[in-house]
Amino acid sequence: MQVRGLVRTGRLLLEGSLKGRYQLLLIALMALGLLGLSAHLAVAQEEPPVVHAVLFYSPTCGHCKYVITEVLPPLYDKYGQQLQILGFDVTEPGGDAMFTAALKHFGVEQPAVPFLVIDDITLVGSQEIPEQFPGLIDAYLALGGAPWPEIPGLEDVIMAVPPTATALPSAASAPTHLEPAPVVATPLPELTEVESPAIGWRERFAADALANTIAVVVLVAMIAALVWGAIMLRRGHGFQAIQGTRAWIIPALCLLGVAVAGYLAYVEATHVSAVCGPIGDCNAVQQSPYSHLFGVLSVGIVGLIGYVSMAASWLVARFGRGRTSALGTMALYLLALLGTLFSIYLTFLEPFVIGATCAWCLTSAIITATLMLLSAGAAGKAFMQAGFSAVLPAKRPRTS
Repeated sequence: MQVRGLVRTGRLLLEGSLKGRYQLLLIALMALGLLGLSAHLAVAQEEPPVVHAVLFYSPTCGHCKYVITEVLPPLYDKYGQQLQILGFDVTEPGGDAMFTAALKHFGVEQPAVPFLVIDDITLVGSQEIPEQFPGLIDAYLALGGAPWPEIPGLEDVIMAVPPTATALPSAASAPTHLEPAPVVATPLPELTEVESPAIGWRERFAADALANTIAVVVLVAMIAALVWGAIMLRRGHGFQAIQGTRAWIIPALCLLGVAVAGYLAYVEATHVSAVCGPIGDCNAVQQSPYSHLFGVLSVGIVGLIGYVSMAASWLVARFGRGRTSALGTMALYLLALLGTLFSIYLTFLEPFVIGATCAWCLTSAIITATLMLLSAGAAGKAFMQAGFSAVLPAKRPRTS
C-alpha cells in the first residue's frame, strides 16, 4: 500500500511537472507573438507620412519653369520620399483634359499655370506656390500626410500606370515620367481616355465677361486707329505733336509706356504677383504662354525696348535738322505702328484665347496706338520730304 501510494504520488508529481512545462511553453510563445506584433506595429508607426500633390504646367511658361527648376528641387532635397508630385503638361491633350477636370472640380473659373493642388487646396502662380506650399507640406506631414487630390480620373491613371524611374527635372529638360519618387511627371497616354470637354473661346470669354468686353472695345478702337492713322499718313497732316507747343505729349506718353512696360518686365523677372486692380486678371495673362515672344523674350521687355526706341526717335525728330529730323519722325511712326499691330494681336488673345484681360497690357496698347496717331501726319510729310512718297498710298484723282 505504501509502495502504491508512493507510485501514485510520483505520477501526480510527474504529470504536474509536464503540465507546468506546457504552460511555460505556451506563455513563452504568447510572449514572442506579442513581441512580434509590437515590433510590427513599431515598424508601421515608423513609416514616414507622405504628401501627394499635382502640378499643372506648360513648357513655354516662364513661371512654370521657375517653379519646376527653382522651387521644387530644394523641397525634394528636404523631404525626399515624403514628397510626391505628379505633373501634367497642359499643352498636351491628356494634360489639358485633366486640367479642365481639376478646374471644374475645384470651381476655378480662370485657368492659369503653374497650378498646384495639394489635398483640396489650390495654389496658382510662381509667387503663391513658393510662399505657401512648403508650409502646407509641414502641416500635412504633422497630420500624417496628404493623399492624392480627388481630381476626376486621376486615381484611374495612378492605378493603371506602373512606376518608372527617372531623374529630377532640370532647367534644360522637361519632366518625363510618373513615379513614386519625388519628381514631376507628365501625363501618359492613358490620360487621353479621360473624357472632359476642352474649354472653348465662349467659356474663356465668359470667365471674366466685363474685363474681356473692355478688351474687345480697346481692340476695335485700335483697329479704327490704324485706319485713321493711314488716312493722316497719306494726307500728310494731322496732330502736330512733334514740333510746336504740344511737343511734350509724345515724350510724356513714352515715359508712361516705359513705366507700364517696366513694371510688367519686373513682374516677369521677379515672379511676383502683379497689382491688377478691380477688373481683369493680369497674373493669368503674365503666366500664359503668350507672355513671352517666341517663348523666350518677355513681352514686358519688348515693350520697354519699344518705348525707349520711340523716345529716342522723337529726340532725333525734335532736335534734328533736315533729313535727320525726317528719319527720326519716320522711325517714330514705324515703331508706333509695329507696336500697335503687336498690341492688336495680344489684345485679341486675352479675351478669346487666354480668357483673362490685363489692365496694364490694355494701358500699354492705348499708349502705343495714341503715339501712332500723333506721329502719322508728320510721318507722311517726312516721307514726302525725304523722297519716299512712293511708299504712301496714291491719292485718287477727283472726278467731276
